[in-house]
Amino acid sequence: MQSSSPKKRIITCPQCGGESEFSPENKYRPFCSERCKLIDLGAWANEGYRIPTPITPEDLENEEFNH
Repeated sequence: MQSSSPKKRIITCPQCGGESEFSPENKYRPFCSERCKLIDLGAWANEGYRIPTPITPEDLENEEFNH
């Protein structure tokens, strides 16, 4: 019986758009490299990923629970 190796899962790097292997062997996953991971971390540190307007109580209302 032939042993089949698991198929590698290739995804798109969220930073550069290149190919990235999504597996435990890729310590930078989901990124393709340390560089892309650090660029993303820098964006978080510089508040590059934030909601542009403050959240209001109306935003949090859920009609399903308002009886």
